[in-house]
Amino acid sequence: MEATIVLDNVKHYSVLLKEIISVISPQHGGTFIDCTLGQGGHTKEILKYQNTKVIGLDRDIKCEVIGKEIEEKFPNRFVFKNLKFSKLNNLKLKNENIKGIIFDLGYSFTQIKDPKKGLSFNSKGELNMMMGLNDFSAKEVINNLEAKEIEKILKYFADEKDAKTIAKNIIKERHLKKIDTQELVKIIENSKRKKNYRVHSSTKTFQALRIFINKEISELINGLINSVKILKKDGVLAVITFHSLEDKIVKYFFKNLSENKSISRYQPKVNQKEILFKMPLKKPIVPSNRELKENPSSRSAKLRYLVKNEDSYEIDSDIFDKFSHLIEIENLGLKLWKNS
Repeated sequence: MEATIVLDNVKHYSVLLKEIISVISPQHGGTFIDCTLGQGGHTKEILKYQNTKVIGLDRDIKCEVIGKEIEEKFPNRFVFKNLKFSKLNNLKLKNENIKGIIFDLGYSFTQIKDPKKGLSFNSKGELNMMMGLNDFSAKEVINNLEAKEIEKILKYFADEKDAKTIAKNIIKERHLKKIDTQELVKIIENSKRKKNYRVHSSTKTFQALRIFINKEISELINGLINSVKILKKDGVLAVITFHSLEDKIVKYFFKNLSENKSISRYQPKVNQKEILFKMPLKKPIVPSNRELKENPSSRSAKLRYLVKNEDSYEIDSDIFDKFSHLIEIENLGLKLWKNS
């Protein structure tokens, strides 16, 4: 799900590319994992440096074409895996010096414009939104879940203010006709109390459905946990987020691993856990004015990173407890998976 933007002149644009390279320092060599290969922008830049290797992952099988092109150019330094990044622990990395792991959590221009994926509210035809290696599609969500369940998805995954009305109208309309992408857009537009002419009415609903269908919450959490386990000493974990929900998860996880929790002076002293990571910057890195001018789509991007202090493979984090309410909503999809 690389947030690489292809501009109107078909120029390939990887968000925060210079900043990512600065953070992970491939000039010193080592093996890097690009968890969201997409169009290969970050991977190609890393491979410009000698003594580097890249393992490129993507759940979207269409990215295999890009993977093969890179593999032909760097046969001994690159390998592609059609794998969800939550399954990082399935990689055989025993002899690899993992110095950097990159997550770019946006969608590429080519993915958004792919009519078969149906990720955009401008798409036509059947509802889909599957990025690959999925259990169900948007069509199954819209046609099978109850109103209260759809409302939860829209409310908690995108903060949609009109979630209740949209969910209610989806149920009403699906009894009368087949709901495809354009029909869903009409339902949303007719459900909105206030029109925001700067942002499309369907933006939040489509975001929420994409997150739900692709299980992006548990994918991200498991991907982060497995990443910090396999990093070597001085290795860097770098994550680019594009909306507040995923940034909130990354921010909490990074803070959780790089700081001791504050304890009241009135409580008994306890042994604090060892700090295994340092977070060099508390605030995220954002695109420069130049990048924003060249690529306005990068405006919501935020880059955060951690550096590992010691070789350790046991991680203590309460991130699943912190976001358990979101995982519970994700688990509504089990009903669809069982019925498919």
